[in-house]
Amino acid sequence: MLSEPRSGLLTSWGNALLAGLVSPDDAVLAIVGEDAVHRVDGLPGESGPVGLTLALGRLRSLGATGLRVALPAPGHPLGLSGPPEFNARALDAEEAVICHGAALGLVPEVYEAGPDGDVHVEVVWHCLAVREAPPADVPSLGEAERELAEALREATEVLSRLDVAASGPVAEAAVDAYRGRAERGREVLAPGYPARAVRVLELAQRVGLLISVAYENGHGGAVSASEMVARAEALRPVERTARRAQVAAYNAVVEERERGVS
Repeated sequence: MLSEPRSGLLTSWGNALLAGLVSPDDAVLAIVGEDAVHRVDGLPGESGPVGLTLALGRLRSLGATGLRVALPAPGHPLGLSGPPEFNARALDAEEAVICHGAALGLVPEVYEAGPDGDVHVEVVWHCLAVREAPPADVPSLGEAERELAEALREATEVLSRLDVAASGPVAEAAVDAYRGRAERGREVLAPGYPARAVRVLELAQRVGLLISVAYENGHGGAVSASEMVARAEALRPVERTARRAQVAAYNAVVEERERGVS
């Protein structure tokens, strides 16, 4: 969770594009990021893969007025609405984008080639039919913010007691990377998102940093089996809560529109 999921970037900047707040070129540039190219396959009316600019325009013509993100994990179909075939593919990828206004969803498949330090990344988004139904387990922004703050306090207390997330080269590198991104003034969300969504996503990303450091730091000070179990039990709910908060933030534009919030 130290980097934005591709589905989050597509949802955020796709929503800004559909709302007319950014140009197609700016949206695609932000979505692709450091990848080489993104294409969309299986789009209705197209015989093969097409570029993101054409794909987003076609989705609009098919009725899409917004995009939602899904970040499912085993046992937690977060943001999904079915059918089972789409859910299974999204679960394999651990992410997906659901169109609002059109019964279509996009699941990324990532292809990498080249040596370390010079990896060429291509992404193919597979366009599939989805069920038009409320997404699973997505909280409101307010709920997500409250849950995240409480989970962060509880997890920090447990991890501090077990001394598992404090120091070492892995932890220091992760913190430095996070600070570097913040100092560059990166846009957390595309134009058009409410300030609360930005705040919730930033907090979810900080929680993601804590979780990553705790996992990547090995067992840290948790030297006994019971302490390792305690650490895992502390991380599991906060990781789930952080994913719920991410989804709430990325989906805020569509959710507020549905509630009639200007």
